Amino acid sequence: MENSDLRNVLVVGLDTVALVHSAKKAGLKVLAVDFFGDQDLKKTCESTLSIVAQKTGKSCGRLEKDFSPNKFLVLARKISAKHRVDGVFLASGLEDSPKTLSELNRLAPIIGNPPSTIESVRNKVDFFHQILKLGLNHPETIFAKTVKEVKQAATAIGFPVVIKPYRSLGGAGIRLAEGKNQLDEILRQIPLSPLGFLIQEHINGKHMSVSFISTGKKSVILTLNEQLLGNGNLGQKEPFGYCGNIVPTSTDEGVANECDNLVQRIAMHFNLQGSNGVDLIIPEGGSPYLIEVNPRFQGTLECVERVLGINLVKAHLDACIKGVLPSLEKTLSSEVYVRLILYARHRSYAPGFHKFDEVRDIPVPGVIIEDGEPLCSIVVEGTLKSALENAQSLARRIYMIVHPATV
Repeated sequence: MENSDLRNVLVVGLDTVALVHSAKKAGLKVLAVDFFGDQDLKKTCESTLSIVAQKTGKSCGRLEKDFSPNKFLVLARKISAKHRVDGVFLASGLEDSPKTLSELNRLAPIIGNPPSTIESVRNKVDFFHQILKLGLNHPETIFAKTVKEVKQAATAIGFPVVIKPYRSLGGAGIRLAEGKNQLDEILRQIPLSPLGFLIQEHINGKHMSVSFISTGKKSVILTLNEQLLGNGNLGQKEPFGYCGNIVPTSTDEGVANECDNLVQRIAMHFNLQGSNGVDLIIPEGGSPYLIEVNPRFQGTLECVERVLGINLVKAHLDACIKGVLPSLEKTLSSEVYVRLILYARHRSYAPGFHKFDEVRDIPVPGVIIEDGEPLCSIVVEGTLKSALENAQSLARRIYMIVHPATV
């Protein structure tokens, strides 16, 4: 496929606004299938279909309850029946649904990693076997399906351990067990997943991600980012729930080189194409531990573009179709971009966000956001100190205009 053959793209996933904007700036006609149906998505696309039909005074529902890979597929088929689709871009949400990805790929080719590649890095059991063979640093990990197996795995690894559902949306359901009593309590509170759990050694360090572009044979790191997780001030109820990023984050040269080596080896081994991300934990003074690979566009997209002054969709297409990586000019700028995801602290009416230029993922004013569900996101730039302070200040201002829903 040539770039000129790709005119109409379908963006599919949960977190699609930044990707849709980037695709439009790259000169593409953009269609979208997403979960939330936010206003800034609808204003950008030629056509959109969403799982949530936002209506003033009506609830947006709950992601955990209403999310279904098949619903995305049904809507993708519906939109492709009315509009020409030359290719598909994947945002977050469907990387752990191989059957859905295969069906999407039949509608139009997924531009980037094909379903077989995505499955190879998202099949957790096989993935960690492969990582072990490669000799890459990672937490000791045991797959368990029953309560007995979970307890045996935790004992074998040694406390503290992290308990992860085999599939998790945005870190939901992940728990830290400091000892046997806490593990028993966790197992009483969380439902057993039919797919099982990953029991992992707990690594104490900074949660980070690496955004990179790959041709399979070669890769280039775009940014190293700090992940923001489990921030209760942002309404996040989950202890490891995703709350945003700081892009870029600083690290010493030795660690940066280790991250680069890890990315090069992962990308080549799995033949990763286009825009990808790797999640890491980096202990203070230690080497990075590989946690997982995200073989699609990431939630850092807008921040990465603004830091580097590039169009990530264009870079993705150049890597996938032409085998060309972007040339990045190193900068000494102290500017960073902070993205915060705000969650409803209680069952709330969505306010109007027209006064806030920094707000993204904008709901219809007056819709009901359930307690703990995503309210909006914000992107703020500045020095590390000023950007964090301004983002937190803006978050407080937003929460002041959010009113409890009484119906």
